[in-house]
Amino acid sequence: MLDYQMITLNNGVEIPQFGLGVFRSEVGTETSDAVRWALEAGYRHIDTAMMYRNEADVARGIRESGVPRNEIFITSKLAVQSIADRKFEEGVESSLAALKTDYIDLYLLHWPVTNFADAWRTLMKYYEQGALRAIGVSNFQVRHLQKLEAEGLVLPAVNQIELHPSFQQRELKPYCEERNIRIEAWSPLGGRDFLLIDRPEIQKIAKKHGKTGAQVIIRWHLDTGNIVIPKSVKKNRIVENAQVFDFHLDAEDLATIAAMDTNQRSYWSPDRWDEPEKK
Repeated sequence: MLDYQMITLNNGVEIPQFGLGVFRSEVGTETSDAVRWALEAGYRHIDTAMMYRNEADVARGIRESGVPRNEIFITSKLAVQSIADRKFEEGVESSLAALKTDYIDLYLLHWPVTNFADAWRTLMKYYEQGALRAIGVSNFQVRHLQKLEAEGLVLPAVNQIELHPSFQQRELKPYCEERNIRIEAWSPLGGRDFLLIDRPEIQKIAKKHGKTGAQVIIRWHLDTGNIVIPKSVKKNRIVENAQVFDFHLDAEDLATIAAMDTNQRSYWSPDRWDEPEKK
């Protein structure tokens, strides 16, 4: 087993701080192999989503690994179309069926699309019934979280957002942490199209610690309290990404990475869902 830290969510459920993401992992054996390799390497947290269309492949990778279900933390997400079409229950049931499990450890609303408050009420119902051990959101901004709070609804356990050295979410992250909503970083290395692992600042730190650029950035997430789910479909990279529990970044390293923040997204903005409302 890896020496990762368990983080206690606001409902008492524990989540491994480190895991495998499968966004953009192709449907089929690419995903199931990646999941199996990760579990064999000691990972115990797998993050998928309806929109990735690979929940069934995640289930197959888990089955092929031989690791008991109760040792694995599975995260999935309700798809945009399911929220927009008000097919909340159908979406949750679809994920449960595809993952071949009686419960999902963490289930998120994937984006803050129209009807997200009503979708959240459905997740609350499944949570109360025990089919979802914890519930959270993804790509929610402060105003979206404020709407849930204003309506007197349970606060999310997790907000999964784009976060990496170039976009450190200096407003949203503290807002969530003050309310005990844990931050989970997607595209934690900058994203496939905007990788930061070869940036001179990162490489200097990597050389100092005898690590790779990816390992440095993953360690930065861990040291700053983020849940982190780097994606890879290559066995050697999956193993390499997990070799981050034998060092820490020092104050100089952290200051160097803090200075890399440009406050610019690499990918999609949540604003696209409610621009008319904002105007």
